Parts: sequence; C-alpha cells; structure tokens
Amino acid sequence: MNFFSFVIPITHILFFFSGLSHAVDTITQSQSISDGDGGSGRSLVSKDERFELGFFSPGSSTNRFLGIWYKNIPLRTVVWVANRRNPIKDLSGVLMVNGSGNLLLLGQNRTVVWSANSTKEARNPIAQLLDSGNLVLRDDQEKEENPENYLWQSFDYPSDTLLPGMKFGWDLRTGLERRLSAWKSPDDPSPGELTWGLELHNYPDNVMKKGSEKYYRGGPWNGVHNSGEPELKVNPVFDFNFVSNKDEAYYIYQMINKSVISRLVLNQTLSSHQRFIWIEAKKAWSLYASVPKDNCDKYNLCGAYGNCIIGESPVCQCLKGFKPKSAETWNPENWSQGCLRSKKLSCQDKHKDGFVKLVGLKLPDTTNTWVDESLNLKQCKVKCLSNCSCMAYTVSDIRGGGSGCAIWYGDLLDIRQFPANGQDLYIRMSASELKENQKIKVIVVIGAAIGVVFVVLLITYCIRKRRTNFRGKLKNDVIIDQNIEGQKEDLELPLFDLSTICNATDNFSWRNKLGEGGFGPVYKGTLVDGQDIAVKRLSRSSGQGPNEFKNEVILIAKLQHRNLVKLLGCCIQGEEKMLVYEYMPNRSLDSFIFDKTRAKVLCWSMRFHIICGIARGLLYLHEDSRLRIIHRDLKTSNILLDSRMNPKISDFGLARICGGDQTEGTTNRVVGTYGYMAPEYAIDGLFSVKSDVFSFGILLLEILSGKRSRGVFHSDTSLNLIGHAWELWREGRHSELIDKCLGDSCTFSVALRCFHVGLLCVQLHPEERPSMLSVVTMLSSDNSLPEPKEPGLYVGKSLSCEDPPWRNQQSSSTNYISITSLDAR
Repeated sequence: MNFFSFVIPITHILFFFSGLSHAVDTITQSQSISDGDGGSGRSLVSKDERFELGFFSPGSSTNRFLGIWYKNIPLRTVVWVANRRNPIKDLSGVLMVNGSGNLLLLGQNRTVVWSANSTKEARNPIAQLLDSGNLVLRDDQEKEENPENYLWQSFDYPSDTLLPGMKFGWDLRTGLERRLSAWKSPDDPSPGELTWGLELHNYPDNVMKKGSEKYYRGGPWNGVHNSGEPELKVNPVFDFNFVSNKDEAYYIYQMINKSVISRLVLNQTLSSHQRFIWIEAKKAWSLYASVPKDNCDKYNLCGAYGNCIIGESPVCQCLKGFKPKSAETWNPENWSQGCLRSKKLSCQDKHKDGFVKLVGLKLPDTTNTWVDESLNLKQCKVKCLSNCSCMAYTVSDIRGGGSGCAIWYGDLLDIRQFPANGQDLYIRMSASELKENQKIKVIVVIGAAIGVVFVVLLITYCIRKRRTNFRGKLKNDVIIDQNIEGQKEDLELPLFDLSTICNATDNFSWRNKLGEGGFGPVYKGTLVDGQDIAVKRLSRSSGQGPNEFKNEVILIAKLQHRNLVKLLGCCIQGEEKMLVYEYMPNRSLDSFIFDKTRAKVLCWSMRFHIICGIARGLLYLHEDSRLRIIHRDLKTSNILLDSRMNPKISDFGLARICGGDQTEGTTNRVVGTYGYMAPEYAIDGLFSVKSDVFSFGILLLEILSGKRSRGVFHSDTSLNLIGHAWELWREGRHSELIDKCLGDSCTFSVALRCFHVGLLCVQLHPEERPSMLSVVTMLSSDNSLPEPKEPGLYVGKSLSCEDPPWRNQQSSSTNYISITSLDAR
C-alpha cells in the first residue's frame, strides 16, 4: 500500500472539521481524526455524550495514544487504548477508514502504527463510537437493518477495563479470546504482566496471572456465582451472567440502573481486579469490590489438599483424612508443599473406596476436570468411583438443589474455606480410612453418653451442695472481688496515660462520642501513630461500675479470638477508669438490623456470616478459652462489626468465670437486658452457658427477622418475637419471619435452618437447649435437627417475678433462690 492511498483531499478534511462545532460519533472514508495541535476538538463523541475517542498522553508521559474515555466524567478515565504497544512520539497521529474498510491509525511519516481489519468487504464502511463505549466498524448501508452486525469492534479487544455489555471470555467459532491486561503503570498503557482471562477447561475457570504464573483464581461458575467469589450475588447495582455453549463461553454484566456508571479494571500496581462506581456528588470513583480479598485468595497458598481458612492458626489446614507432607516444615514458607493422604488409595480396591463430604469450600483448580450436565449427584458418585484417578466430585450447578456432575482428577489444588455460601465437595477416601473414622465416631458417641451420665450426677451433687453452702458462696464472692483488686499489678496489659486518652479523643469531645452503655459513654479516638481506638469511660455516677470494670479488664485481657473485640489497654488514674479497645468502624449490629435503610446493606450471606461468627466466639468463651466464660449480656448492641463486617463480641463487664468444668452458677443480683435474659436467670438468678445459648437464640431470630425481641407483634395476643416466631413455626409460615428487605439474596433453606436452630436455643429448660458446639455444628451441616418444643418467655407483656409460667414445671437442674436485686439495661 503506497503513501497516496492514505491522502485525504483537503476539501474533505475542511468539511469534516467544520462540523466539529457539535459532537459527531462517526467518520467515513472521506473523513479522519487528526491529533494536530494537541487534539483540541478533534475527537468522536458518542450520541448521548457518554464516551469520547481521541488522542491523549497518560500521566506524565509525552507519548500519544488513541483511546476512549468517559465524556460525562470530569476526571479523565481511559477505558480502551488502540496503540498500546506502539506509542506515537509526536502529534502526527491520524485515524481514518480506508477504501478496504479497515480502520487505520497513522503515525510519523504516515506509517501504520495500529489497524483494525474488517471481517468482510463493506460497500460503505464507517467507524462509529457507541454510547456503550464500543468503537465499531460497520457498513453504513446495513446500520438500520442489522444494528449489531459489526465488521470489527473494540469490545472484542479489551485493554485493562471491562465495561457493561462487554463479553469476557471466548468466541469458540473463531477462536477469539477476550482477555484483560493491566497497564504497566499510570504513565504507560502498554500490556503489563498482570492479565485476567477465562481458561477453557472442561469446567471453565477465570484466572488472574502474573506473567505465566497463576496469581488468583475466581473459581468455576456454579449457576449462581463463581465458586471462589460467593460475595458476587444479586444486587441493585448490576446484573451478571455466565454463558457457556458450543459457540461461546463468557462472563457479562449489565447495569440495572443505566444512570449508574461502573467499570471493572485490572490494576497492576495493586495486583488486583477492582470494580468502581462513579459517585457524582463527590466527583470521584468509589471502590465497590476488589479481588484478591485476603491471603487465602493467593493461588494455591496451602498446596495440594490444603485448605486455607482465614482466622485459623495456622491459616493452612490439611483436609480431613490428610496430613502435612512435612510436619517438621509445616510453616508459611513451606505450605505450598501441601498435604498427603493419611491412608493411601489402591486402584485394585477402588470400588471399596468412599467419599467424605466437605462443606463451605471454594472448588479446586479445574485444570483436570470432567463435566456432564446430564448426570445427577448419585450418578456422579458412581462415575467417580469407577475411575481410580478420580479424587473428588460435586454438582456443577447448585441451583434448585443441584444438578450436573463435575469430577476432579489428580491432586486437588487451591481450596479455601468460606464462612458462608461455599460449596460441597465429595473427596475420595480409602475404605480403611472410612472405617477408622467410623470407629472414632462410635467412640465419641459412647464417650458422650458416659459424659452425659457423669454430668447429670455432677449437676445433682452441685445442686445439693449449693443449697447447703449458699451463704458460704456469697462470702467467697467477696473474697474473689478482693483478689481481683490485687491482680491489677499482674495484668499483662498496656496502661495509657490520661493525657494520651484526652489528646486522642479531643478531650472527650461530644463530636467523638460513639454512644453510651450501662457503665458510661464510649468515644472514638486517634493515637499519635494514627491508630483509631474506642475508649469506654466508666461513669463516676455508676454505683455498679468499678467491680464490672475490674472484671472486664481481667477477663478480656486473657481472651484472644477473632470474634471477640480486642482490648488494647486501660487507663486508671484518680477517679478515671477507662478501657481502650480496637475501633470498630461499622459500630454495633443493632445499628444495622433495626434500621430500615441500613438493614438493606446486610444481605443474607452477610447476616449468616455474622451469625456463624457470633456462634464461634461464644463457643470459644464456653469451651476453648483458658477460662470458661459466661457472658451474661449477649445482645445486638454488644456485637460490634469491623471494616469487613466481621462480628466481634464485646462488653464483658457482666461476664463470669466458671472454675474447671463448672458450667453454671447463681447470683443474688441479676443484671442484664430484658428480652435477652433466659427465664431461669431473669427469675431465679441461675446462670449457665445455656443462659448465653438462650441469648444467642434471641440474637439469631432478630438477625433473621430484623425485629427487636421485645416488640409486640399482635396486640390481641401480646406476642413478642419468640411467641411470634413459634406461631409461624407451628403454622408452617416460616418465610414470614424472614426480613423482607433480604429479597432474593436469601438462601431460604439456610435461613430456615437458622430459624430452626434459633427456636432450639430458646427452649424453656436449659437442658433442652443445645451447647454452642452443637449450634456451630448445626449451622455448618445438613444433618437433621430435633423438633423444638414451646419456647420460654412466650409473651410480650412484662413477666411477673412472683408467678413465672415455668414455676410449677419440673426441672432437674433448677435451684430457685430469692432475688435481692434485679437490674436490667
């Protein structure tokens, strides 16, 4: 092709630029766009002025590129670049359509620096910028009849950005791959080492790579979302889908509200894939979501058969039936060595093998997989069992109870555990391993039965002992309080100066006040190193405060768990007594679930995550901590939420230590919050780990329904939340309890299970309530649950201490005492 084939008659150029006083979205063979003197006014603008195409220099670079950016956003945000690999060194750039229907970008000496070739010959080719941000080549004579019949389109050749309507994946008919590649830097749009594409295995998987190495894997599509991205769910901002057939395999999203502007971008500087939304009021992009989210998202961090669990120590755990390949070197530097089977498989005995079901997982790397959408789960098991190379199987589509079959061959790589919305995976085990597990289960059952008998005998003995020694108990309580005072010097806890706290809180300014609890106000503060803190200041007028203050310092200083608020230190100076906690930016749970607007933020997966986190925190207090702790004041305002909406139990001012294996106690001073206190505690002062279980049940029902426990639901029956829930349960109207704002985000089967567990927790008699270990197990499994009986505190009106409804019912573990003080908050 010679030089003269590119020459445009001067009259045509003048005609074109004379029309640029108003926006144009199209160029024909007789028109072009020239960079000229900085490109002022020389651009294409889409019909509704959403996008603009022209020449630009990124960042501090002087190189010139042809790109597309948002026209209606003042902050220039480039979404596509034509000549990424071939920058133009001066202002000589010209974009034109030649006689063959190809789009050409010319640089110095009229050389072609970039081109887009038409897929077929056109009689009247034009280039047009659409309101979607798509630059297309089309035949002008077919524009009206076939508006989407493009000869070429920029959406098929993305840069670092995925826009609504763009397909991310493959056209299997032509072999075209639509893959994102990050800019090398803000000054250089050439393709960097960070890429994101769809890998075409039998079970397609989206993968982010650094060079040739996998860096992050989103997991295969399961019919609802990518397996490794359970947070990708139905939302009011955008709609999304994955299409896979013989012609195409791709992910696509569309904006539900067309006025909302959103983009997905690959960022090499942060090694992340981010979704942004434009906030017009702030004139800025707001980060909506980003992956990788945490260390467990790092590809294959824990090696073969390793399971990455955020919050565990170590974070890498071997799957059930496996052990570290090297126990001596099982540390962060060697986790990638992975795990191996405790009992080896034998191909000769393959039909004797079985499977262990693991729940809540990100499905393994799909490189070596086989999929058949026509098989069910039972057929999938048979298929896997018949091949000794098959290591695991599951359903390929989780919708409607599950369908299809996905099978893994070889080692299972890149697995992680999710607190909610993970998937089931059935992993192959040898017959000997399964038999050994069965023996262990039998031993555990027998041991549990013996334990129950022992506990019953022990409880009977303790009740009799308590009746005869109650006065001695009160005397001992006084001695314990004296011992607490003496332990102040032994606390391994930082002490803050009063001046430090005053500076951090701006002298306890009302602007920094977060709220006020039973023992005084709480303030936000910022230390000199920039760390945010929450300061709980004991009210001087609170007659009940000092003992609870000492109690909380001693208790929480010894507790370490991801679902308990962290105590950073305390301040004891003169009459001032303060506790310094880690700051929880999302405040307390009640500020969300009881607020009609903010409740919408708590989708079902987030609520279930919070429920499970509270349960794990209580389990730690009851069974796993160095001290057995009964909280005694568990309620929504004492559940704080961190920046990632992880729940943390707070306020241990009323908590009690139980010595050794002790699980209950009595008090002549009942303190707590009406609506959350168990019947035996509110009326008779009997507290135990089962009192906390009752409070947890109330919490669970509140989170599920979005209603306060003490509200009256029906004036004619005076039903409170427990009574209302029980009536709905008895009548089979389960869905009516679920918060209406959850909408389609709610997984009804899981919500129903939570409803069931909640009722079991609020049973009238303590011995009929499950332990927190059982609660955690019930929430994370599909095992059948016992039917709940009529719960305690069934009414909405105030209870009478003189005539409680359970007073005349027998209970083997109840010891009634007189109450000299009844305090509630």
